[in-house]
Amino acid sequence: MTRVLYELAGAEEDRRFSPYCWRVRMALAHKGLDVDTRPWRFVEKPNIAFSGQDKVPVLIDEGRAIADSWAIATYLEDAYPDAPALFGGDKARHLARFVNNWADGVLQPALLKTVIGDIFDHVHESDREYFRQSREARFGTTIESFRNERDRWFGEFRAVLAPLRATLSAQPYLGGDSQNYADYIVFGAFQFARCISPFPLLAADDPISLWRARLLESFDHLAGRAKGYSVPGTPS
Repeated sequence: MTRVLYELAGAEEDRRFSPYCWRVRMALAHKGLDVDTRPWRFVEKPNIAFSGQDKVPVLIDEGRAIADSWAIATYLEDAYPDAPALFGGDKARHLARFVNNWADGVLQPALLKTVIGDIFDHVHESDREYFRQSREARFGTTIESFRNERDRWFGEFRAVLAPLRATLSAQPYLGGDSQNYADYIVFGAFQFARCISPFPLLAADDPISLWRARLLESFDHLAGRAKGYSVPGTPS
């Protein structure tokens, strides 16, 4: 049975920009598991109603639907124990949960405020009204106001990166000498930005940029070949 992953797509079907979907794409590649990806847009919630909720990623494997990137990663680890480990043991899995919560609650919101105007420029026409209404209701202000204050939000985002930069200054991956799911959690945010925004987030010699380049090259340049904007480490 074909393994299927529903991913958020922009105006172009091959512009896949969800940070949570990228976590899963990297996890599947790490496990060496093939997948057939399907484009999905915000207004197409009925298309994934079978999963019991209305957000992507949704993975269908062996006839089972699994939603939520963390749930999918833990499913893959348990369902395919003979494939390369995503976590490296229960203790590492517990620590990765903290990274997941930090990325969801701190990193991703700060990044979203920095690039939200660029997302609006790239969503499908059918999604534009939904995206504007839902995000402006969430933040209590307009997309245009975020564009106008990008320098402020970028400054806050840069401050958020301090512990990440300190860690990657001392080791090549969050997983240590080799990458694991903690890396994919955080990388998903940077890949999301690369796919929808030309705004330069990192200097070429930043330890985070060098780490991002290594992950862009992973799995035969899976993420680096994806449609997006050029950053240091993107295949030419």
